[in-house]
Amino acid sequence: MNIGSIMEKERHVIKENDTINYALELMNRFHINGMPVIDETDNLVGMVVKADIYRFMVTPGHYDSCPVEWVMAKSVISAQADEEILTVAKRLRENDIVSMPVLENNKVIGIINVENLLDYCISQK
Repeated sequence: MNIGSIMEKERHVIKENDTINYALELMNRFHINGMPVIDETDNLVGMVVKADIYRFMVTPGHYDSCPVEWVMAKSVISAQADEEILTVAKRLRENDIVSMPVLENNKVIGIINVENLLDYCISQK
């Protein structure tokens, strides 16, 4: 079975020029810890997570006006919708991450996370 069948299709993304403050607002509203970052043409350019933002906020400053681009990871581990579930699960584990964007032609079409994998495993019982 492929990852596209169990991924979350409702995608929450943010633009690279949106503010760090706005990113935190969105993550809190949607109860998520990170989001893919896209450019003006909707291509994936990074990933931002709360932990990176909090590390940035340790130094006093104007985080409410700083762009997400300042704190995002530019090297993103991702999956393709047609990849096998076990392959993607191994990639999550090997990289010690809990979620990753699912791409098609470098566009974010969903998110796969540990919860999706656990739900899949439970449903197979």
